[in-house]
Amino acid sequence: MEPDAATSTSPRPQLSWVNLSRNLLLAYQSLGVVYGDLSTSPLYVYTSTFVGKLQNHNNEEVIFGAFSLIFWTLTLIPLLKYVFILLSADDNGEGGTFALYSLLCRHAKFSLLPNQQAADEELSAYKYGPSSQVVASSPLKRFLEKHKRLRTALLVVVLLGASMVIGDGVLTPAISVLSSVSGLQVTEEKLTDDELLLLACGILVGLFALQHFGTHRVAFLFAPIVIIWLVSIFSIGLYNTIYWNPAIIRALSPHYIIKFFSATGKDGWISLGGILLSITGTEAMFADLGHFTALSIRIAFAFFVYPCLVVQYMGQAAFLSKHPNSIRYSFYDSIPDPVFWPIFVVATLASIVGSQAVITATFSIIKQCHALGCFPRVKVVHTSKHIFGQIYIPEINWILMILTLAITIGFQDTTLIGNAYGLACMMVMFVTTFLMALVIIFVWQKSVVVAALFLVFFWFIEGVYLSAALMKVPQGGWVPFVLSFIFMIVMYIWHYGTRKKYNYDLHNKVSLKWLLGLGPSLGIVRVPGIGLIYSELATGVPAIFSHFVTNLPAFHKVLVFVCVKSVPVPSVSPEE
Repeated sequence: MEPDAATSTSPRPQLSWVNLSRNLLLAYQSLGVVYGDLSTSPLYVYTSTFVGKLQNHNNEEVIFGAFSLIFWTLTLIPLLKYVFILLSADDNGEGGTFALYSLLCRHAKFSLLPNQQAADEELSAYKYGPSSQVVASSPLKRFLEKHKRLRTALLVVVLLGASMVIGDGVLTPAISVLSSVSGLQVTEEKLTDDELLLLACGILVGLFALQHFGTHRVAFLFAPIVIIWLVSIFSIGLYNTIYWNPAIIRALSPHYIIKFFSATGKDGWISLGGILLSITGTEAMFADLGHFTALSIRIAFAFFVYPCLVVQYMGQAAFLSKHPNSIRYSFYDSIPDPVFWPIFVVATLASIVGSQAVITATFSIIKQCHALGCFPRVKVVHTSKHIFGQIYIPEINWILMILTLAITIGFQDTTLIGNAYGLACMMVMFVTTFLMALVIIFVWQKSVVVAALFLVFFWFIEGVYLSAALMKVPQGGWVPFVLSFIFMIVMYIWHYGTRKKYNYDLHNKVSLKWLLGLGPSLGIVRVPGIGLIYSELATGVPAIFSHFVTNLPAFHKVLVFVCVKSVPVPSVSPEE
């Protein structure tokens, strides 16, 4: 069955001028929402990398090696894994860990909630994926479907990924805003730490207060800031490369990575916790997919964000190779004096925008959690008439704000928050790679070998980074674990309770015949009007109703049983 074109992010769009212009407009908007976080990483990557024991090694060769690492990390993870592979695994236009889980639940019986019905499968969006024909079930699929413990473990892994994204939503605003206002300490030593903290908290409150305007309005406001920022860092990077050390071009060769590790050894491995900050915000590209289209996110990254970032990191490394003592404020020191203040203002604004990506992603993830019975009911406000994925959740917004302020006031140090943040991002990527490998087998129906190659290749890279990030657990890295543990407990208990309640209703439902037969013997009086009774069951009368009948002497002439059920698809076309 063909997916209906009425849904906004319709799968596999035909390339026409109208479509292209719409995608270009969405690509422009995505710069303000999706890429703020990724594009502000140059503010703190080199500083975080060369903090600690790596300071003893900051010579030209090591700085070239650090740039080479950043270049290859940016190429392999955001460009290759996310832009080329993951964005193709959308669930009717939605992205994120839950979208992958929802795809898996529809193509194999992995769901723990027993409320699937044959009618669900008639929806055009249900069998969304490369092939609609029924294939012979593989031994691996049968094995996973048979063992409930494995399905529970899969759900826990998905919840871990989702909780880490929510943890990101708390940490990103804190690190972005703090790192941008720290630029004030480079110029005037007049601002005390307390005044900086107050300023950061004020900016954060303003940022969360803006959310209720909706993604498209926020995006139109924020996109020009990110574009000016990216053009500025590209220009500064180019200037620094040409002016300070054009030889940095040679560091694009992976040979310099080997030199980096042979020169630094264990210190170099621990410093990877800083390098991985260059790709933080990447998971937002996938999680924010519902707010845009895959093509628009691809266009924005491949043709604009990626080249600007590579040139900026190259320029900063060229500057540092001649000024190794400027590591502490490497970004601000590398700005030529005449343009310092304009760039500082843009950097501050871009950092504020940087938090937007993960806040938006958190809203999408909570909505997906709720649809799969893993989160308490919250008010979801749809902020766009055209794109169903653009949403705002008031309660979550204010909870995020309170947690972010607590982190900012509690830590007051970007390095500590950076440790926590890097770890949270890496955990999300690790979980996403695992789920994607399952999607390659069960949804795309490729061989297990292809999935294994994908898994081993990316897990090797991410595993190296994750191991370095785990070393930072005592220095702030424990924060995402605590945050995600709290969210996971809430989600798991809610899912467990929903499952128990549904099973109870299912096993204790009563037949309508029996109820109608009871009517005369109970002496029930029917009063005019319509009565609505809510039920989780799509068929049958819930047990609570028989209790209601035997205890109340009267009810309405017309009774309607209302069942609201979430099908694991993001949207259903109006005709259906």
